[in-house]
Amino acid sequence: MKTPVRLGLTLVCAFGLALLGACTSTPPESTPTSGDATTDAPAPADTLIAIITPAHSNAFFKAEADAAEAKAKELGYKTSSDSHNDDPNTQNSLIEAAISAGAKAIILDNAGADTSIAAVQKAKDAGIGVWLIDREINQTGVAMAQIVANNAQGAGLVGEAFAKAMEGEGDYIELKGRETDTNAAVRSQAFHSVIDQYDDMNLVAAETANWDQQEAFTKVETLLQSNPNVKGIISANDTMAMGAVAAVKAAGLEGKVIVAGFDGAPDAVDAIKAGTLLATGLQPAVAIAELAVEQADEWIRTGQAPAQEKQSIDCVLIDASNADRYTLFGMS
Repeated sequence: MKTPVRLGLTLVCAFGLALLGACTSTPPESTPTSGDATTDAPAPADTLIAIITPAHSNAFFKAEADAAEAKAKELGYKTSSDSHNDDPNTQNSLIEAAISAGAKAIILDNAGADTSIAAVQKAKDAGIGVWLIDREINQTGVAMAQIVANNAQGAGLVGEAFAKAMEGEGDYIELKGRETDTNAAVRSQAFHSVIDQYDDMNLVAAETANWDQQEAFTKVETLLQSNPNVKGIISANDTMAMGAVAAVKAAGLEGKVIVAGFDGAPDAVDAIKAGTLLATGLQPAVAIAELAVEQADEWIRTGQAPAQEKQSIDCVLIDASNADRYTLFGMS
């Protein structure tokens, strides 16, 4: 049975609003540790902002790191830019190095919602403000801000496009992200808040591919062999989606299996233009990174903390209708 798209959108909106309730709640009061300055002074000379993200080999993380670094330099700061490669121990070492180097703020795309709490607390205890981007942690009142894309809203848009392309019926595969990442869970829930309303859409496999393209390729290659009637694959990020696209092509099923992703990566948009990927949900990584640096600059110069800790930025669906308007993790 096909369920009207409007019902799916209503459920996604309800799910997204429930999450955003946390984003609009009054945050705990923060005591500025950058001094008592209240004037709009320029950045202090030789002030360091440390930028720490997952691997720069991933276009998304490189884009956010580069954007944060460029904005910080534009505002007069020294910068360091490093990758923790999703390893909490490496992340801890990099945060300790930032503390030792006298950083005033850290822009962090963290290595785990639970495993990063202690590291962020360590920076706070040292008087360093931490701005989390892209990924949240499972605690409030530790970071100065947690600025993320509205993953529920964006994944809901992708889920709608996917269900529509599948005409509300058929077998499909879901590729999930890293289990320790809150974004992975939010995106999966939002996909299902839409897709599960279609009685004739049948999930035949849900596999974690840990955000990795090669792992996604290997798993999809095997799953297509054991599930020959698969009509679609929905992926929690574009890196895994591109692995799925490659596996579909290798199986000779190009044009027969629909693939959708999430992130808004350049190679995914190229695949949309080529007709091998249906759609992606664009996370405004550059805008989020720049916003974090601007808020850190305000705090360093004036002692003014952000009005809200949890901040959410809406995503945009990219498909064949608007792919030509794409810029690097943004839209013209």
